[in-house]
Amino acid sequence: MSAGKEYKPDTVLDHDFDGIQEYDNRLPNWWLWILWITIVYSLGYWLVFHTYGIAELPVAAYEQEMEETGGSLADLSVRGLTEADLEAMATDLEKLAEGKAIWTTTCQVCHLAEGQGLVGPNLTDDAWIHGGDAVTIHNIVVQGVVERGMAAWGRQLGPDRTDAVVAYLLTMRGTHIEGKAPEGEVIWKREAAAASGGEQLLDTAIEGGAIQIGGMPASAAARFNAARKSSSGRVRAAT
Repeated sequence: MSAGKEYKPDTVLDHDFDGIQEYDNRLPNWWLWILWITIVYSLGYWLVFHTYGIAELPVAAYEQEMEETGGSLADLSVRGLTEADLEAMATDLEKLAEGKAIWTTTCQVCHLAEGQGLVGPNLTDDAWIHGGDAVTIHNIVVQGVVERGMAAWGRQLGPDRTDAVVAYLLTMRGTHIEGKAPEGEVIWKREAAAASGGEQLLDTAIEGGAIQIGGMPASAAARFNAARKSSSGRVRAAT
């Protein structure tokens, strides 16, 4: 507003630029309050976080928390989880249902719905790049494999959700879905794991409905699974 003149709303200033003129109006009070509050907040933020270091910056606090969480996840012994514990989780229907949901939103884009592989490897055959035992798989999910484009999901998912998706993944082993060609030289076979109870994984997932076979109803899938267990055939599972 021009000095020395009486204020009148919607008064057009004398000057113009390229035919454009402007009103000589006061700013609304709500706009001025936001301006002054922002200035005061910014000054306080600068003093607390950058000048005196009274509190940690949010990014620093986040990185520290993620480092602590990631470290405990990476070392299964810290949590007291063993191969048998992880295998047992893969017989828990609630855990499998949770894992399937996480798989669909997080893992399916690279490994496809049935685990047959796209960008990531086929998880249903007998060949494994790093190993097909439960502990190795869990560590790969947690820590990732940077050189192969596998993200470290442990920090993002947290312990419980990581366990759930690994449990669901374990039910895919040995189902032999047609897909990406086998990769890796480490061989894992369901028959070899059966002696330690590993055969229960696919059985429980099928009978509980966590894995469906070709769209069969649960009762039909259970009968099919019984026939599978009495033969040496493989199940073609479709989530």
